[in-house]
Amino acid sequence: MGKKVKKEVEPPPKDVFDPLLIESKTAATVVLMLNSPEEEVLTKACDALYKFASKGDENKVTLLGLGAVEHLYKLISHENPTVRRNAVMVVGIMASNYDVKNLLRELDVTNSLISQLVPEEDVVIHEFATLCLAHMAVEYTTKVRIFEQGGLEPLIRLLGSPDPDVKKNSVECIYLLVQDFQSRAAVCALNVIPPLLELLKSEYPVIQLLALQTLEVISKDRETRIILGKNEGLDCLLKILEANEFSDLHVEALAVLGNCLEDVHILQLFQQRGGLKKLLSFVGVSAVPDIQKNAAKAITKAAYDFETRKILNEEEVEKSLINLLEIENNGVKVAASQAISAMCENLASKRAFGLQGIPQLVQLLSSDSEEVKEAAVRALANLTAASPSNASAVAEAEGIEPLVNTLNAQRDGAIASAAAVLTNLAVQEAFRVKIQSCGVMTALVEPLCSTSSQVQSKAAFAVAAFGCDADARTELRNSGGLGPLVELLHSKNEEVRRNACWAVLVCASDELTAVELCRLGALDILEEINLSTGRKNNFSEAALEKLLDNNLSQKYSQMGYLSSSNVITDGFYDCGQIKPGVKFLSLEELSMQELTDRRAIILVNAKLQEEDFLVEEKAQDSSYEQTIVSLSISRKGSKEKVSSVVSPVEEKQELSGQPCSLSKSSTREKGLRKGKGKKEEEKAEEVIQITSMVQDEKNLENSHWPPPPDLILLDYINDASRTILPLTTTREQVVALAQFVADKMGGPTERNKLHDFSWELHISEIEFELKCNVVPIGKVKKGTFYHRALLFKVLADRIGIGCSLVRGDYNRAWNEVKLVDDSSQGISGLLLPPQEYVVDLMFEPGFLMKQGSAEADQYKRI
Repeated sequence: MGKKVKKEVEPPPKDVFDPLLIESKTAATVVLMLNSPEEEVLTKACDALYKFASKGDENKVTLLGLGAVEHLYKLISHENPTVRRNAVMVVGIMASNYDVKNLLRELDVTNSLISQLVPEEDVVIHEFATLCLAHMAVEYTTKVRIFEQGGLEPLIRLLGSPDPDVKKNSVECIYLLVQDFQSRAAVCALNVIPPLLELLKSEYPVIQLLALQTLEVISKDRETRIILGKNEGLDCLLKILEANEFSDLHVEALAVLGNCLEDVHILQLFQQRGGLKKLLSFVGVSAVPDIQKNAAKAITKAAYDFETRKILNEEEVEKSLINLLEIENNGVKVAASQAISAMCENLASKRAFGLQGIPQLVQLLSSDSEEVKEAAVRALANLTAASPSNASAVAEAEGIEPLVNTLNAQRDGAIASAAAVLTNLAVQEAFRVKIQSCGVMTALVEPLCSTSSQVQSKAAFAVAAFGCDADARTELRNSGGLGPLVELLHSKNEEVRRNACWAVLVCASDELTAVELCRLGALDILEEINLSTGRKNNFSEAALEKLLDNNLSQKYSQMGYLSSSNVITDGFYDCGQIKPGVKFLSLEELSMQELTDRRAIILVNAKLQEEDFLVEEKAQDSSYEQTIVSLSISRKGSKEKVSSVVSPVEEKQELSGQPCSLSKSSTREKGLRKGKGKKEEEKAEEVIQITSMVQDEKNLENSHWPPPPDLILLDYINDASRTILPLTTTREQVVALAQFVADKMGGPTERNKLHDFSWELHISEIEFELKCNVVPIGKVKKGTFYHRALLFKVLADRIGIGCSLVRGDYNRAWNEVKLVDDSSQGISGLLLPPQEYVVDLMFEPGFLMKQGSAEADQYKRI
């Protein structure tokens, strides 16, 4: 028998405890346990913290305050798999709290989490690491950090994980990351499309939804759409749309499909497979507003391409869109209107919508929804652009009044589009007149004051369209629209400035509007614009010229020149050369000024405004005729003016009732004075006294000062027409008119005695007599260069002689005429071109000096 040997058992080390069960009811104690070097303690502490944090956000905040996040951050990279797993679980569950996320971002936890996404790692770690990343990827800075740390590739790989939670968290994180363009471009290269399409087959709706949402974002890039088409992505989307059980995914599927259809090749492929027809049929039968809305949005995106519009038109997409306008959902109406706007680029579609869709769109203008109203009027703007038939359809649908009302809408886009539609309709005169009758110019005043450059531009363009009619210009002027229009000339927006210049050009077609525009500073602004090579445009130059041509008083005052085409009419006045930056005053403002020793304002006004002179001639004897003038006062209170005929003695007396009391004298007065009896004189004085009293009363009521008529000038015009107009040649007419003017203004003067021609004293006497700085030109009996040149121009314009008026220095002014020398003919018998002459009105009245000659230059500067 062998000897049995007893084996000795070694005693345990003195510094090692037996396993110890520790229980704690306080979170602080458990957090302290995270400092333990023992893996089992760490594992159990993390497990306890996970359960504690899962109970609510308050517990997460408590742990945050106890410093648990910092300890857990160190443990997620622990070498023990169990400790690492439990630590990641706690971090993942706590990351839903905003403050925890901020701290994790400061600790740069993303790099540690991404390192846990390797294939060999525990699936639980994958789940909670991706959950934490998904929570943190909401912030832009974290998105960038995940991308830069290479987080996309492992996330895409985890889309094929067998665990649904890992799939869900990964696709959610990818969805958040691709909101940034860098990640969106990168996922395409990482072949994300196949796993995303595979997720569409998942049994979990949340995963399918997140996959579709991700596809909707990344399919905005053309490269992604091509890959999606190659991987039969359209078929997958169509299957979802055809399946009733996936009705909760139809909206998102349509959004992806809408992006894909922007590519003409994909659309053609989709059409060839019958997908487009199915899509339109699906839209027609669906009663879900969100589906209808997204379908219309898909059509809108597709319609931005020329070729795709043709394909959509071939499938008669117009019928589907028109039907959608009838849906009682504002979102659908907006989407359908936007699709119609996009499809209008196709002429066939535009015609189709014009036949059927315009009445429905017009009805939407009365919608309570401002968004619906904006979308509808924008569609109408595109439909009526360069389409007279569609414009007629809008008018026939009684759309004019709603369109004018839309100019007061709350949305800038609606206002701008309404102005555009009205402008499109204004091309046809009948519609323009009807629109004007609805007060369109008054309605445009507010849009002209808008802060939106789009609204300003369209409103100014509309003013240009309607301003071609005098009534419209008057309405704009009376409603205060000229001020805002002038302000738009200051705009830094090129289109606004150009359209404002265009509107000013059109509105300056009548004198009253032109004068008001100048008063508001349009002339100065246009001059400033035209000095800038970067700001001026063709309309600014034309507007300046038009403005001055219809305000000759200011043109002559500022530019010192009137061409032969600038015909001086009644109401013109010469107040001398105005200095730059000085406001040009109206005749009424000048007439209200106190009498000064400054240069007199010379007035041209031979018109008897608002007066009916019934002249009855009775022959008293063979030597003279007696003229009886009866004055009938107009009932129009704002324009009532009365004229009276006075004797030379009465002329010298101060007349009251006008800011300027201007006496009236003419050659007809001589007939009144000859052979009059005492009774007749007393009767005439009584009539004058009564009419003067009536005039005083009416003038107090009138806010607009009527320029006094100049009967002497009227006689000059009549005499010139009678004696000069019948002359056979223009040269003879010019000479005769020069002599006529000189005779009326003091006759010829010797050059060396020009200083003795005391015209200044004569003018001062007239001013003192009238108690006014405004002097009718007919009252001037001793006139110098600028008086004579002005009278010559006035009479020449009245009898049809073309001449210009040029202002010089030191009270100089002269007239230039173009004459053809009838005696000199070329070899072929043709007349030579006309030559320009300066007309002498001072020294040798009627003498014609060739332009550029020494004698002409001397005449201008002596």
